[in-house]
Amino acid sequence: MSFTRPLVVFGPSGVGKGTLIARLFGDHPDKFGFSVSHTTRQPRPGETDGKEYHFVSTDTFKALLADHAFIEHAQFSANFYGTSEPAIHAVRESGKRCVLDIDSQGIRQVKQTDLNPVCLFISPPDMDTLRRRLRGRGTDDDEAIQRRLATALAEIEYARQPDTCDYVIVNDDLDRAYASFTKIAFGEDVESDVIPPLDD
Repeated sequence: MSFTRPLVVFGPSGVGKGTLIARLFGDHPDKFGFSVSHTTRQPRPGETDGKEYHFVSTDTFKALLADHAFIEHAQFSANFYGTSEPAIHAVRESGKRCVLDIDSQGIRQVKQTDLNPVCLFISPPDMDTLRRRLRGRGTDDDEAIQRRLATALAEIEYARQPDTCDYVIVNDDLDRAYASFTKIAFGEDVESDVIPPLDD
């Protein structure tokens, strides 16, 4: 697949972005490449430096930021995340479509570049489902979960704004969501879902 427009995937923590992306890459390893971001957060079990993320210290991250190394960066739950232009070009040069998993802060920044991304928002079916998924991870305490839920509401409100997203997928059924995700990733035009009310 020739590089065209990067696919930017965003949505709240726990919504299933990572699951969808991992499945896509597992099914089509020669078609898509992951833009490996830098982060100051600690690796989760099974994560490898340079694969899921470039894990760096806060001082290193701030030095890269000062050198304008990132096309987008954000701070979330006391950790920094950033995407470098070389990471995107590395995927393009390998002949694959670049997929980025970033948050709404990053979306705003990427939209100001000349990358012309396709923006896809993954929505939970409701806040209770999102809360259960976050608790089921077992990686955050209650305070961190509450911060993630507050951030989720802000991301959802941003995604509702006109011209923010090219597509929305409500992840209420993983197989259905993945079928839509795959079509979008391959450049097919699909009917977008509508973000549900998500009243708590």
